[in-house]
Amino acid sequence: MLSWLGFLMIAVFMYAIMSKRLSALVALIVIPVVFALIGGFTDQLGDMMLAGIKQIAPTGIMLLFAILYFGIMMDAGLFDPLIAKILKIVKGDPLKIVVGTAILASLVALDGDGTTTYMITVTAMLPLYRRLGIKPMVLAVIPMLALGVMNMTPWGGPTARVMSVLGLDASELFTPLLPAMAAGLAWVIFAACILGKRERKRLGIIELGDDHQQSQAYAELAATSDAISIKRPRLIWFNLLLTVALMLGLITSFLPLPILFMIAFAIALLVNYPKMGDQKERLAAHAGNALATVSMVFAAGIFTGILTETKMIDAMSNTVVSWIPDSLGAHMPVLVALTSMPFTYFMSNDAYYFGVVPILANAAAAYGVDPVEIGRASILGQPVHVLSPLFAAQYLLIGMVGVDYAETQRAVIKWAFGTTIVMIAGALLTGVLTL
Repeated sequence: MLSWLGFLMIAVFMYAIMSKRLSALVALIVIPVVFALIGGFTDQLGDMMLAGIKQIAPTGIMLLFAILYFGIMMDAGLFDPLIAKILKIVKGDPLKIVVGTAILASLVALDGDGTTTYMITVTAMLPLYRRLGIKPMVLAVIPMLALGVMNMTPWGGPTARVMSVLGLDASELFTPLLPAMAAGLAWVIFAACILGKRERKRLGIIELGDDHQQSQAYAELAATSDAISIKRPRLIWFNLLLTVALMLGLITSFLPLPILFMIAFAIALLVNYPKMGDQKERLAAHAGNALATVSMVFAAGIFTGILTETKMIDAMSNTVVSWIPDSLGAHMPVLVALTSMPFTYFMSNDAYYFGVVPILANAAAAYGVDPVEIGRASILGQPVHVLSPLFAAQYLLIGMVGVDYAETQRAVIKWAFGTTIVMIAGALLTGVLTL
């Protein structure tokens, strides 16, 4: 009963947002509350919601100050030279710009963090997209696809969880998957080429001409960010060093992520805009984006809290496992790889990798399947996981690019599904998974 209540809740949630009956923000709050009441959890409802909010609070704080930090960096002009260089290389060709976006996002995503990947990629590329008239949705699709592949690195969350829960090391779990990941990245580049060609056909190639004309075009591009008066070209090296230090802190976990972003933001604001009036203006300029993103994150906390604390997620996991017939036991690796897409979409990584994967590994062992294959298969669904309403970083991306949540889901899902299928095929061809 509890599992079916969970499945129905998720189905209603998806219908409500995809049909635009409700906004994602409202649906994340209202729908789980209604189903918790139906399930008879009235007395514990407040504690469940609060538990979810507490769990996601550090993420919300981090996103708030990360948005403000990178907003300050964009205002000050830190990324202007990079954008100018990109503009000079691509020479106004939308195809090259979209492919360049895929490459940039893949490189930035090496740190395994969705927030920094989206922030750096969008901050660097959005003015260029606006300058040439490329659809913003393309800038939402490509980084999500790139992160879906690169999130599988050992220092990323999913692989680290699998290693810990199944007692594996990176050499046996991750290293054999490198060819499959390469195939996934090739698919991302392919998707970028398709979308880029569509934009080239729609817009044509903007001929920028000689260096003087390119300089003029760049001046227009820089002006799209904000008034020239807020630029801080003399502080570009300081801002670069501060950002590099922040990235190193994120990678080494020198301090908790929310604290790192709070400190970095305070330093950036104080150094770049020491006057109180300027500080208030910069905060006001980015307040709308920050509020829209963080409110979605805390709403997702309510969704997660109710789904977890009511034990719906556990019941759903056991139900799905029970559906696997004995005749398919030998094919468990492929089944796990395929089901990892819906599992990781509707569940948090913690719930799936700590709750479901051990059950699947034990079930597979009864059919002679090595647990390491189940571990590898379980992380191949990450391209779909980054679309999950429980994946907080996507709200940041959507807010920065300025696109609709439901439209983004529709635009990305087919490409994300394709990424996983391509990686599964690559894993089968290289013998990493057995059919």
